[in-house]
Amino acid sequence: MVATFVRRGPDRDTPSSADIAKLHAKIGQLVVERDFLADASVQLLGTRGEKW
Repeated sequence: MVATFVRRGPDRDTPSSADIAKLHAKIGQLVVERDFLADASVQLLGTRGEKW
């Protein structure tokens, strides 16, 4: 019965360092895009972070 619950082989849920690097790069890209669009909306609409 114990053999049923024992894990074998590498843990599939653990991301590799390459996957983590890709995710960090994507997060950085999205932050830059968000900041750019927020600044552009202030310049175009003058909203200063307020909802219309």
